Amino acid sequence: MTTDSRTESRTESRTDLALVLEAAPWALAAMIGTMRDAASAPLTRVLADHPRRTAVLEAAGLVRRDGDSVVVDPVLDVADSATAHSAVAARLSALRQAASAASADQSTSGAPAWARHDDDVLLNQGRASAATGRGLATRIVPALSGLAERLAAPGSRVLDVGTGVAALALAVAEAFPATEVVGIDVLQRVLDLARTELAGADPATAARITLRLQDVGALAEQDAYDLIWLPVPFLSDAALKSAIPRILTALRPGGWLVAGTNPASDHPLRRAVDAWTADLNGGNGSDTDAVGHALKAAGFGDERGFPTVPGGPVLIAARRGY
Repeated sequence: MTTDSRTESRTESRTDLALVLEAAPWALAAMIGTMRDAASAPLTRVLADHPRRTAVLEAAGLVRRDGDSVVVDPVLDVADSATAHSAVAARLSALRQAASAASADQSTSGAPAWARHDDDVLLNQGRASAATGRGLATRIVPALSGLAERLAAPGSRVLDVGTGVAALALAVAEAFPATEVVGIDVLQRVLDLARTELAGADPATAARITLRLQDVGALAEQDAYDLIWLPVPFLSDAALKSAIPRILTALRPGGWLVAGTNPASDHPLRRAVDAWTADLNGGNGSDTDAVGHALKAAGFGDERGFPTVPGGPVLIAARRGY
């Protein structure tokens, strides 16, 4: 192969990649739209009713034909409506954040990270956490020694760090009728959105949720909570470093921390995107292993991990000793 032909081949390869990247948002839009519609109708019917959209999913490898049957990727086949709505909200938030990064609106470049996003991004990101709240209640809490009994008792308390629009706080309050949930966030605007969201919830449940403008890195309570939820990727390095020992003190003896973490990715593009989004949103790059080491160093014990979806977040549970 001559030098000219090798150069031409590389140019064609780069052009092909650019075309794929330009088409990728539309494939994501097809996936999100299909998941949204499948929350209220059978997936097979949704695919049949939108043949052009389904053709995009086929081209992306998320749907394939096997004779007369259709085989779908598990990402499209969500178990229940509530989980589907949370998954759609998470992906809409990511898509809108990407569009915001592409437009690079300089008028808000000096604002705090999440304050740069519009209300739709904040609402979608927050509503996505409802699935995490349900997962905590149904999967994680029953697996942690003594925690279900604690949360069933009057006077039990849960701290939701980075509460956003309070979707996780609401899911936990619904699951544990004896529990008071405190949600903290550093952005007043998102707390205002949370109050609007809670206004549409069951009044008795919403009454057990308290919202506070507070940075977890300045948490000063002692022996106050039976369970604390910590979304690690959303905290800055400094806030995370300050928060971990404060959370240990804020837990009641025998109480549990559950931390959402991102595992280290083997895919270079995924690693680069994770690092960029963490930087844009004021987060950190600590992966699951790094967080586990930090918890042990701070004095937490009984650490265990709970994977979510393949390649997705890992929840780490760790306990304060008696």
